[in-house]
Amino acid sequence: MFLQKPNRMGIVMIPLCYAEAGEPQIIKKIGGSPAVKKHLENLGFHIGGEVVVVNSLGENMIVKVKESRVAVSDELARKIMV
Repeated sequence: MFLQKPNRMGIVMIPLCYAEAGEPQIIKKIGGSPAVKKHLENLGFHIGGEVVVVNSLGENMIVKVKESRVAVSDELARKIMV
């Protein structure tokens, strides 16, 4: 389990790649360039939205977002903070 201290506002965030499989998570922040943010938005990742890690396969993971299953790379999963 990835542990992180709360930020200045008392909010604890971890990258999606460290989230427990099967546990619903709320997206708190999406990082990256504007193009990456737009790409993730088009896949259904929005701040305040729910995401569930279904399975991790090597450096990729399958997540459930908006009733769809989406494969994301470890690199993209690190930009999604839950």
